[in-house]
Amino acid sequence: MSFEHPNRNNETIRDVELDIMSRPPEHNTTNLDLDRMNLMLDLLGHPEQSFRVIHITGTNGKGSTARMAEAICRAYGMRTGLYTSPHLEKVNERICIDGQQLSDDDFIDIWDQTKDLVALVDAKMAEQGKPKMSFFEVLTAMAIWKFADAPVDVAIVEVGMGGAWDATNVLNADAAIIGPVDMDHMQWLGDTVEKIAGEKVGIIKPGCTAVIGPQPHEEAVMPIIEEATARNHATLVRDGYEMTVSDRMAAVGGQVATLTTPNGTYEGVPIAKFGEHQAHNALAALAAAEVVIPVNGPLDGDLVAEALSSVRIPGRIEQIRTSPTIILDGGHNVNAAEALRKAIEESYDFKQLVGVVAMMRDKQVEEYLGVLEPILSSVVVTENSWRDRVMPADELENIAVEVFGRDRVVKEANLPDAIQTAVNMVDAEDELGVGYGHGVLICGSFVTAGDARTMLAEHASPTMAQAMSIHQLVVEPDNGTQDDADDNADADTEQDDDKIGPDDFDVFDVLGLGKQNQRNADADDDPSDEGSSTAA
Repeated sequence: MSFEHPNRNNETIRDVELDIMSRPPEHNTTNLDLDRMNLMLDLLGHPEQSFRVIHITGTNGKGSTARMAEAICRAYGMRTGLYTSPHLEKVNERICIDGQQLSDDDFIDIWDQTKDLVALVDAKMAEQGKPKMSFFEVLTAMAIWKFADAPVDVAIVEVGMGGAWDATNVLNADAAIIGPVDMDHMQWLGDTVEKIAGEKVGIIKPGCTAVIGPQPHEEAVMPIIEEATARNHATLVRDGYEMTVSDRMAAVGGQVATLTTPNGTYEGVPIAKFGEHQAHNALAALAAAEVVIPVNGPLDGDLVAEALSSVRIPGRIEQIRTSPTIILDGGHNVNAAEALRKAIEESYDFKQLVGVVAMMRDKQVEEYLGVLEPILSSVVVTENSWRDRVMPADELENIAVEVFGRDRVVKEANLPDAIQTAVNMVDAEDELGVGYGHGVLICGSFVTAGDARTMLAEHASPTMAQAMSIHQLVVEPDNGTQDDADDNADADTEQDDDKIGPDDFDVFDVLGLGKQNQRNADADDDPSDEGSSTAA
């Protein structure tokens, strides 16, 4: 932190977030290069050379794997930097030091230290007729600068999208993790898994260790990964070959598994997340941590167990309430839906599970819903706060009816009303009134998960709504669809819950969240009471 001039301009975190998040997106056809990032690092004096790097890409599982790797490194006494995206509630979430997100003051100070250099890069790009730095490039530069300033021993960095031309790829990985490669962001990365894999292998750098997760399209993808590994003289560690998960069983709060890496076998490791995919994420994280932690042979099993049993991952199959159970999941593609379904089938025993779904319009909506259909009793379709990107509730309803049938689909355009409706449906079937076996699953997008999390935590911020109101896209994709803000930004806006009636089971009231906005049932009969309301 700058001690000479801390927050010299008296900015608020909302001011800074608005400045950064209203910049152009990085997903356009004119800036698919690292020119701006390389120039920025030149101006900063190449701070990225001061720490080791675990770099993570893949269609799904990046954030979970990153947090697990960070926890293992930190348990070993290394000072860690963690860079992930998107944020669910607050931009500070993206940059963490030693497991703690930056404070508002620290985040503001890092912006204050770098924004003049950002302006220099913007000016240089303007001279060349190229776009200025995107919001993701600015955040990445801030993270790298903060990691060097801390200083950290190792940075665990999640790719924003793809790999080869992602802003984070100015880093040279010691360990490059490639999770499952599947179909997503096709308008940017390509319309085949081969093309997508070709982008993601860009993070494999000379001499690194390439840690490869299980591949759903192994025959198509693995030759591309193996060729990139050989070309860069990297060490190849593959799930199911050089590393394995075995003896996996569900446990309270997660699961227990035996993890075998090139360095050794770790028996009975507790993993504080549900789902088989999370065991494989933990395996990849462990193999990568072995690369950067300065220890010969296997790591201490007790430290590994302590680290993996303590990891919390917001918005990834995250249970945030009980009675009824409310689960959030930000996954938005078919692979994520499959992992979510398997985790719920394995870890819960729901008699009734009501889905609350809002998705971006360019996703595989019908396929996503089709995967979840067997585990959902019914679905409430709605919209999240990213108005320019979200699929309108009317369109989502039509698709959902095709998948679930008319009698299992309800439409509520406002997310608070949708959550309320789902809880009412669950409550109506809960004869014992204890919530056991009855749940609500809020899913379809990280924006949806973030909005719901913010509402249920009762500290919604209008910052992103302001940012989107002045946000200008630089270049549209060739096919006319907009950039995928779902993976690199979150929009938190206050929602109107005036539709909640006085006789409703009010989720916001019952959960102690202070969001009740009741109408007086006798308002029409007693004019003196008109407009009155009761606050929880």
